[in-house]
Amino acid sequence: MSPAASESPTVPIAQAPPEGIPDRTPPENLVPRDLPPSEQPLPLPEPEPLPPLEELLEPTAPLEPLQPGGEPEAAPQTIFVERFEVVDSTVFNADVLAEVAKKAPQFMAEECSEIPNIQTIDGTDVLVNRELTFAELQQARTAITRVYICEGFITSGAIVPPQEPEDNVVRLQVIEGSLEDIEVLGTQRLNPGYVESRLALVTTPPLNQQRLLEGLQLLQLDPLIRRITAELQAGPRPSTNILEVTVAEADPFSVDFIANNNSSPSIGSFSRGVQLNHLNVWGLGDGLSMAYSNTDGSNEVDVSYVIPLNPRNGTLQLSYGNTNSWVIEPPFDILDIQSESSYYEATYRQPLYQSPTEEFALALTFSRQESQTRIGFADIGPFPISPGADENGRTEISAIRFTQEWFKRSGQQVLAARSQFSLGVDWFGATTNPVGPDGQFFAWRGQAQWVRLLREDTPLILRADVQLTPNPLLPLEQFGLGGQDTIRGYRQDALLTDSGVLASAEVRLPILQVADVQGILQLTPFIDIGAGWNVASKTPDPNVLAGTGLGLLWRQGNDLTVRLDWGIPLIANNTRRQTWQESGVYFSVVFNTF
Repeated sequence: MSPAASESPTVPIAQAPPEGIPDRTPPENLVPRDLPPSEQPLPLPEPEPLPPLEELLEPTAPLEPLQPGGEPEAAPQTIFVERFEVVDSTVFNADVLAEVAKKAPQFMAEECSEIPNIQTIDGTDVLVNRELTFAELQQARTAITRVYICEGFITSGAIVPPQEPEDNVVRLQVIEGSLEDIEVLGTQRLNPGYVESRLALVTTPPLNQQRLLEGLQLLQLDPLIRRITAELQAGPRPSTNILEVTVAEADPFSVDFIANNNSSPSIGSFSRGVQLNHLNVWGLGDGLSMAYSNTDGSNEVDVSYVIPLNPRNGTLQLSYGNTNSWVIEPPFDILDIQSESSYYEATYRQPLYQSPTEEFALALTFSRQESQTRIGFADIGPFPISPGADENGRTEISAIRFTQEWFKRSGQQVLAARSQFSLGVDWFGATTNPVGPDGQFFAWRGQAQWVRLLREDTPLILRADVQLTPNPLLPLEQFGLGGQDTIRGYRQDALLTDSGVLASAEVRLPILQVADVQGILQLTPFIDIGAGWNVASKTPDPNVLAGTGLGLLWRQGNDLTVRLDWGIPLIANNTRRQTWQESGVYFSVVFNTF
């Protein structure tokens, strides 16, 4: 690790400017940052109801997991039973089931909610130590079957197998239900194995209805699937079933047109772009995203491809982005400052726990970022503008990022959190400096969001973001404050520091609804506050930003989202108000044409 310097290197052009060059040091955020996907802010989740269970598993005639025969022709009228012995149960303790059999009449009167406490059911052992009829034996096996059914094992149960009782012991055999096959119907582009492999995880023997329903809910939440229904049918052998699944695929292709004024004013704050998405390129559930955007001083291209690696939704994502920009902000526009930056990323993400309401996942990313700046004025050529750049204006970062993500949602609220450890390594020519920031660093970033519905269409949104590091960081890795996504009332990345914290609160109040177009207009009062500080170089003054204001948000189904925010800075930071963004006015439009 390079030793820290007391000050970041000063930009030489500001020491003795030739004639015609502004006598002023360019700000550190003059050259905008192009952040790769792994460093993008945590997306805002929204509470949403889960798919209704009754729409996923179609009601069928009562399943008969077993076909016990009637009373044997030669069976005695009664049989003396001293105790029951239960065999072949892999779910419940055999002794517990034997207790259920002994107390069958009392147990049959209990509600299913009492099943977890079956060992505490009171009552006399009415079916032991006396003569039992065949009907009473059937009552004992029915009680055991009910235990299974109440716990969701709807195709499992017990029988009284043919036997010659010894020592007055009657054996009850459990037959646990299983799936013979999963048949997937209705798929067009999507490989049926995508659905089958995921359902196979939740239908391992013995078949459990609740696990099956959770698996169907997860698939219904999958953006590849518009609708999914399933039906259990009797299999070719006793206690086996066939699961017939019907899938209606969602349209995998979409085009988003995007416009906003969230870019750095140094390259022109007004950005317009288009993003093409395909969620199922080769039928494997693999997605491709291609985006192009520009401002008056930049052109940006981003490409991302993600492919599932296993039925537990482990994925590999490959990303690439390139940005060419030139400074158009006075007075530095006369310098003809140009920048080219690129990023390459490979991310393996694996959920360790996944249910319709909760997920915990780990991700490992290798990230490569490169940046080159040059000055066109007087044909100066490659030149270090940003802190930490080498004498040719190049900055290179190779980093390994370890991410942990968690969310929990319901119809009323969503909690989401992300933790990320980043380690800059000296690979592939990463920037190394004897003093000051370079490509060898360690940083931790934590993000959290809580969205709570106060009433219908009225969410309260709380956000927190923090970055901590013991090292001076290159601008590409620093913590940015200012702009519509962080602290409204300031220009984009008005404060750029090694470490920082951010807190934000917003409530969305519905003021107009247009049912014909699924439109809703919300008033959004907000307050944002954040602070930043540097490790080795001087911390900017002020290093605290705070803003408050109002916004309007129009959402029209999934087709159109328009947002307008007006932020009022509560702490002055000497920003020149030459653009809407610098005056605290932000807008964004996202239009989905498909």
